[in-house]
Amino acid sequence: MTSNDKSLWELLWRYDPNGLIVVDKDMTIKLVNPAFCKMFNVEQEAAIGESASTILTDVSDFQRVWDNDEVIQGKEKEYANHQLYVREVIFPIKEENIIAAILVNMSYELQRKRELIKVKRETVEKVNEVVDNQMKVVQEIAGILGETTATTKVSLLKIIQMVEQEMG
Repeated sequence: MTSNDKSLWELLWRYDPNGLIVVDKDMTIKLVNPAFCKMFNVEQEAAIGESASTILTDVSDFQRVWDNDEVIQGKEKEYANHQLYVREVIFPIKEENIIAAILVNMSYELQRKRELIKVKRETVEKVNEVVDNQMKVVQEIAGILGETTATTKVSLLKIIQMVEQEMG
């Protein structure tokens, strides 16, 4: 690899908007890029050498990738204590005894999804409220109709009685 190639890779590492982390098989952080540091609100110097579980809490996916020599692709995970929702790609690099992960920040999409669910829930509540109000109005109208019908019937019965008395 030429020095030009190396500097290009370093630029990609530094400017990649995705969080990048490399840990060894003991889950000790070896490398993190600036996007990872921003996502997890941690300084690069403080993260390197730390146990990955200190920042990520749950490193079971990393351990599974290492133990089973497999790749996890597209798994979505929420880091609630960082208000962060990511899609992860985790893969082992056995010849280097490391595990690398790419974390794509999906927090905006999750927020939009939650807002949409909230709007839908509020809409359903409003529709229920309108239907409930319509039911009350219908019951009131039915009550009024019932009262007027009863009053009309009473009046009719009185008229019938009077007519029968006159005829009889």
